[in-house]
Amino acid sequence: MWLFHDKLTLESIGVFEGFTDWHSHILPGVDDGIPDMENALRVLERYEQLGIREVWLTPHVMEDIPNATIDLQRRFKELSSAYTGPLRLHLAAEYMLDNGFEERLGNDDLLHIGPQESRTLLVETSYFSSPMDLYGIIGRIREKGCQPLLAHPERYIYMDNGDYERLREMGVRFQCNITSLTGVYGEDARRKFSTFLSKGWIHVFGSDVHRLDSFNEAIARKCVGDRQKALIINAVNEI
Repeated sequence: MWLFHDKLTLESIGVFEGFTDWHSHILPGVDDGIPDMENALRVLERYEQLGIREVWLTPHVMEDIPNATIDLQRRFKELSSAYTGPLRLHLAAEYMLDNGFEERLGNDDLLHIGPQESRTLLVETSYFSSPMDLYGIIGRIREKGCQPLLAHPERYIYMDNGDYERLREMGVRFQCNITSLTGVYGEDARRKFSTFLSKGWIHVFGSDVHRLDSFNEAIARKCVGDRQKALIINAVNEI
């Protein structure tokens, strides 16, 4: 077992104080994340308690969940009107690299994440297998003047060190789920997260929250040693 009695929880080390969540499924009723407005507001209230400062709402967009940009924008306005707290909310999306994405890319029908001038896109693949032309798609994203930000690279079981190195050489940045460190996605994801953290490869962090109860359970797990505490606090503060 890698969980030892002298380890700390993500909540207890204060990592969420001033934190920006770059990947969440809080926008209600649009994907497999938070189902309704009431629960979305509960998540945001919990975020306030943790000291989180900003949240990027990044609903899935894929062939199985073909969210239209205009519909996401309308739902975001509804949430922004219902929420009156101090958190700064932003809308983007998490795009599956499938045929639908290629069409959206061609039409420039995309919600960017981060500063608008960066034209950054949060993208993902299947956890189990690569798209047929992964590096070609990445190249086409770059050709359109966009910056690819790969969601939770630690969770892709088909990727190895060579894949990560090549993606980085192509200018891909990494968004890692902070809860991967707790082991909620398995030991392999935890190990990869730790490796990326120690190498300074994580560009931004996110929760990938889909349900409040599972998020609370994850951040209450003892998982962080002294060395990792220093690394993760420094990495978060540098962003």
